[in-house]
Amino acid sequence: MQTVTLTRQGQVAIASLDNPPVNALSAALRADLLQALTQAMAEAEVTALVIAAQGKAFIAGADISEFGKPPAPPILPDLLAAIENAPKPVVAAIEGVALGGGLEVGLACHGRVASPAARLGLPEIKLGLIPGAGGTQRLPRLIGAAAAFPMMLSGEPIPAQKALTLGLVDKLVEADAVGAAVALAQELAGKGTPVKTSARTDKLTESERAAFETLAKDALAKSGEMPNVAALVEAVRGALTLPLAEGLATERALFVKLLGDERSKALRYVFFAEREAAKVPGIDDSVKPRPIARAAVIGAGTMGGGIAMCFANAGIPVTLIETTQEQIDKGHARVRDTYGFSVKRGSMTEAVREQRMALITPAVGLAAAAEADIVIEAAFEEMGVKREIFGALDRIAKPGAILASNTSYLDLAEIAAVTSRPADVLGLHFFSPANVMKLLEIVRPAGVANDVVATAIALGRKLGKVPVVVGNCFGFVGNRLLEARTRAAERLLVAGALPHEVDAALTGFGFKMGPFAMSDLAGNDISWRSRKARGKSAAVADAICERGWFGQKTGRGYYRYPEGARAGERDPEVEALIAEVSASKGVTRRSFTAEEILARLLDPMVNEGARILDEGIATRASDIDTVWLNGYNWPAWRGGPMHWADSVGLDAIVKRLEQQAAESGDASLEPAPLLRKLAAEGKGFASLRA
Repeated sequence: MQTVTLTRQGQVAIASLDNPPVNALSAALRADLLQALTQAMAEAEVTALVIAAQGKAFIAGADISEFGKPPAPPILPDLLAAIENAPKPVVAAIEGVALGGGLEVGLACHGRVASPAARLGLPEIKLGLIPGAGGTQRLPRLIGAAAAFPMMLSGEPIPAQKALTLGLVDKLVEADAVGAAVALAQELAGKGTPVKTSARTDKLTESERAAFETLAKDALAKSGEMPNVAALVEAVRGALTLPLAEGLATERALFVKLLGDERSKALRYVFFAEREAAKVPGIDDSVKPRPIARAAVIGAGTMGGGIAMCFANAGIPVTLIETTQEQIDKGHARVRDTYGFSVKRGSMTEAVREQRMALITPAVGLAAAAEADIVIEAAFEEMGVKREIFGALDRIAKPGAILASNTSYLDLAEIAAVTSRPADVLGLHFFSPANVMKLLEIVRPAGVANDVVATAIALGRKLGKVPVVVGNCFGFVGNRLLEARTRAAERLLVAGALPHEVDAALTGFGFKMGPFAMSDLAGNDISWRSRKARGKSAAVADAICERGWFGQKTGRGYYRYPEGARAGERDPEVEALIAEVSASKGVTRRSFTAEEILARLLDPMVNEGARILDEGIATRASDIDTVWLNGYNWPAWRGGPMHWADSVGLDAIVKRLEQQAAESGDASLEPAPLLRKLAAEGKGFASLRA
């Protein structure tokens, strides 16, 4: 199929791209575009060329079906060199998205026209890569490194108006972008030899370099372990310090190196895992979401207030409900203060804060939820409380309203059973702080209507979340794995490890915090209450809580926090208490290496993940990874717990679990049947995608 059609408008040739659905830069499209360029340059009557596109996208980037395969000629850098070195002006008419290689095509052109709805970006950072076809060299030359680097670092596309302000596009036109591009091409043709983007030097100034170096230092401090961030810094620095040919060679070498880097491969796995999570059994395009014009949130604590902010941020009016005026005033004030932090940081204007606060209506009493299209309960994590609220909502909420619980552990079927409309009830598990964390665990109990699930997915996306649909069980996916790790951490303390050693092993792995520092931050009493409610115990954790050492808020937990310090320090009294617990259990304490600690923490998580897959609680292993990547700060360059397991080998994990089970007598450490099966077959969890 011909992917490029060459036509003429007067003396200007128009190369029209047509590679549905998004004009991805496949080998065929690259070849056809190069042929059209060559033909246009060879025809004497043609004075310029416009590159335009059919469909809703200009070019949405690389063809993902070619990922991991040897590139077919012409490779993109060669095509772009041909465009930029063309003897006649080439202008891009950008309508829809121009992403990745698509924007690099635009950068290689001598001029760019865009429609107001266009969005332009270089999202390669999200794939563990950097732009590899001149983006890191041409974009800084066009708009300056201080603007180009953050754009590539975030990977987020920018709207056409901002692109115009930055100088990324030359003109913005309401209609007929192709006609405007033809006019610009004629104008450039009248000026003689076209000016290459790569020949621009007006942005290569000392002040730009100084601004870039400040941004680069901050990026490396925050994400220095990410290979693509370090590579991006080096490539952009090359644009400021090297001749173009050397800068392009540096960029290409870094790009190719990243293609083979295991961390970069993990980041690409993450990208596709999030896309895969959107595919939910039983939910296809024929299942239409219900309209959500207004929401209500029950509970104005930290979580409820954060959820209300999610709706306000998305432009959806929301009623925030509490049981007393004092509680709602306090909760409403907390939301205002949270927005206030953004205003102080300069990431939000005062006007925007007031717009969002105007969308949040404080109210007392469940009757205020009567007109909401969706009601989210974010009350205390206790089944009796949940059932009482849902029984009342069943009488109050209008027909067709979705009733959702933010519970992180409890049985949704038991909650739904108190209503006369269980088909409208599901779980929407937000993560704290709800206005920041990306994950939305959508819990799908038996009997919930498909259009309710479809609505939750669409709503999650509108709220800027990564929605993952999971089954109904205690702890669902994320907290089931967390509980497995928590039990493993407790076992390590009893066996001989100390809190700072366990935490150091995880932070060394790439987590921002270890389990004991995190527990101190959240409050050790939270999990203590949960254990007592379920008749469970944890000798060390319980002993710490029995002494009132609840963490940072009490100045002591697993660590000491002198005078309100945020970072804990080792506590000899806690360490002595841990030794006493070991002695009471007849355990002879021993030391552990960081590698042993990691295995003892992560192997049980993988084992629990295998059980979750066997039970159908998660559709695929990559869904489990997506949950932990977006809700529990698993380091993205490690790919998630199940991806990590594949990388170390399931056979090794089975052997380690068998050894731990034999040592401890803990039956939960026996390898799950699915884990044993895959290991025996020499396969990984990735094989389950087939």
